[in-house]
Amino acid sequence: MLPFIDAVRKLADALDTTVGFLLGEANDTNILKDPKMMKRHNEINDLPDKDKEFVYSILDVFLAKSKLQAILK
Repeated sequence: MLPFIDAVRKLADALDTTVGFLLGEANDTNILKDPKMMKRHNEINDLPDKDKEFVYSILDVFLAKSKLQAILK
């Protein structure tokens, strides 16, 4: 099995994507390229639904604020 894993890793590197993307685990390759972002994503995903919604609400407000500031510049 190890040679297969090595081949998939090399293929992902050559295609500038991730093993997860090649295996159909994600549609967005950018989040998976940043280990810190992936770690945060996994931690949020493990939260209870109520806490996840709270985190998403905070992120939505921050993103909306950033978009508004970019428009006003």
